[in-house]
Amino acid sequence: QVQLVESGGGLVQPGGSLRLSCAASGRIFSINVMGWYRQAPGKERELVAYLFSSGDINYKDSVKGRFTISRDNAKNTVYLQMNNLKPEDTAVYYCNADISGDGYYYTDYWGQGTQVTVSS
Repeated sequence: QVQLVESGGGLVQPGGSLRLSCAASGRIFSINVMGWYRQAPGKERELVAYLFSSGDINYKDSVKGRFTISRDNAKNTVYLQMNNLKPEDTAVYYCNADISGDGYYYTDYWGQGTQVTVSS
């Protein structure tokens, strides 16, 4: 079984920065894609960014130029560097990954979420 553990959330003032980390552990042969979602109260969960093993990256329009997703393959960890944070970024951020233990069958995993609050 694979576990995803997020960290790095917290309280930050508008314009500040945070770096989220998501470490995958367990039986891992390969990771096809890792990404970040977020959900604010009263809103649907939305995709923030994802990164394929090929290097293909996609961002939500509202975070382009402010957020950067990256991955450390040796550590099975994905990061989300968030700069110039805005109150609208306040949400619980969830890590998501498509992972195979044998290189053939893939399973979708979710982290438990980490709270990001942007407020003065």
